[in-house]
Amino acid sequence: MKQLLALMFLITFFAHAAAPEPGSQYLKAAEGGDRRAQYYLADSWFSSGDLGKAEYWAQKAADNGDADACALLAQIKITNPVSLDYPGAKRLAEKAAKAGSKAGEITLARVLVNAQAGRPDYPKAISLLQNASEDLDNDSAVDAQMLLGLIYANGAGIAGDDEKAAWYFKRSSAISRTGYSEYWAGNNVFKR
Repeated sequence: MKQLLALMFLITFFAHAAAPEPGSQYLKAAEGGDRRAQYYLADSWFSSGDLGKAEYWAQKAADNGDADACALLAQIKITNPVSLDYPGAKRLAEKAAKAGSKAGEITLARVLVNAQAGRPDYPKAISLLQNASEDLDNDSAVDAQMLLGLIYANGAGIAGDDEKAAWYFKRSSAISRTGYSEYWAGNNVFKR
C-alpha cells in the first residue's frame, strides 16, 4: 500500500512539474511586443488567479494600444481585494469602451451598478450591456446577457422582471461554451 501511495505521489509530482505556466504559448510573442499576445497572456494569468502577473502584462498591452487590455486592467482594479480602485477602474473601462472593446462595455457596466464607484447608473449600464449582448460572435455577449439577467432578477435600481431575467439567462446559456448560465436559467426562482 505504501508503495502504491509513493508511486501516486511521484506521478502527481512529475505531472505538475511538467505543466506549462498559464499562457506560455503567448510568452515569446508578448516579450517581442505583440500587444494581442500580451493581452492573452495577461488574461491567462488573470484566469489562473495571479493578479500581479496579469496586471503587468495587461499594462504592457494597454500601453501598446490594446483596448481589451484596458478593460482587463479595470477588471483587475475591481477584483483585487488588496487594491480596490473603482474610480480608476471606471476611467479605464470608459477608455476601453470608447475604443470599441465589448469587454470594456461590460466592465464599465459592472462598475456603474456598484455603489462603491459612486452613484449607480442602471440605465447606462443596461444600455452598455444590451449593446455588448448583440454581438453573438463575441464571447463578451455571454457575460453581457448574464449580467442583464442578474440586474433584472435582482431588481436593484430598476423594477425587477423575472421574465426578462429568465430570457437573458436562457439566451446567455444558448451561446455559452462553458454553460455557467444554465444554473441561473434553470433556477426555481423564476416563474415558468
